[in-house]
Amino acid sequence: MPTDLLLPQVTSMDATELAVRAEDLEYDGVWLGELWGQSSVVRLTDIAARTDEIDLGTAILNVFSRTPAVLAMTAATLQDVSDGRFRIGVGTSTEKAVEDLHGMEWADPNPVRRAHETVELLKAYLGDEGRVEYDGEVFEVRDFPSLGADVPVYHAALGEANRRVVARLCDGWIPHNVPFPDLPDAYAYIEEQMAEAGRDADVDVAPYVPAAVADDPEEAKDVVRGHVAYYVGNGRGYERAVAGRFPDGAEAVAEAWRDGDRSAAAERVTDEMVAALGVAGTPEEAREQFREVAAIDCVSRPMVTIPSNADDETARRTIEELSPSRT
Repeated sequence: MPTDLLLPQVTSMDATELAVRAEDLEYDGVWLGELWGQSSVVRLTDIAARTDEIDLGTAILNVFSRTPAVLAMTAATLQDVSDGRFRIGVGTSTEKAVEDLHGMEWADPNPVRRAHETVELLKAYLGDEGRVEYDGEVFEVRDFPSLGADVPVYHAALGEANRRVVARLCDGWIPHNVPFPDLPDAYAYIEEQMAEAGRDADVDVAPYVPAAVADDPEEAKDVVRGHVAYYVGNGRGYERAVAGRFPDGAEAVAEAWRDGDRSAAAERVTDEMVAALGVAGTPEEAREQFREVAAIDCVSRPMVTIPSNADDETARRTIEELSPSRT
């Protein structure tokens, strides 16, 4: 089974050098998110030029700040410069990022509809069916040729409506903050929707696996606590995903975060939540936990995910200790 790495976004370390190191450590793929601070597209282009075999992906590009045409051109170009190693991951992001950072309207008409049309139009542009015509609620395009670029499209879907987008259109699913024990049922819904739509396809499941390694297991757990608190506090979709298994815990974490007490929010992430939403401990403990996640039936491409609150030494050590060369 492939093992991928989601490169840390908030760090003083050079992401290109980390990607080169990941290839040396036998990771099968590296992914790069994009919220603020650097363009994942530019960075992945640099990584493509500095690596030879490792797969490259975006996890994720939001469906608001780039049009489907820009996403298609980006994907086709990165696929070309990487010699066929690129896959594009998209998602809705959060209301906070869309409205307060990008200055766009979150509910116009709604994020899931925008995601559906973006993916549908993106795949049409990347296909080889000739000139593209599309008439949707969000996008209306006319008479531009498809690019004939074979680029897998992944979607970071959480709720059922967004998972229907995966089922009907996508090549891969990137779940984040879906508790690991709940992944099989969540994916079964995707399979049911695929069958209902008459679609016969293989869909990769590439979950974020927030990870931290330390000699003191509690230090590692605290890193994952901070990661969970950040996402539950900042996005209602993440909160709902966690609440599916931990309703009281998710509410308590979100309440503290929105009250401005981030330390209290992290403290309210219980050990049970840490175990269901990440891997944390000594190198041996973390490797065993990661193997358990990778062994979940529906998982095909687990993604070692370095929390943005991890210090550089923890990030480096986690990348090394959870690499395929050691697991």
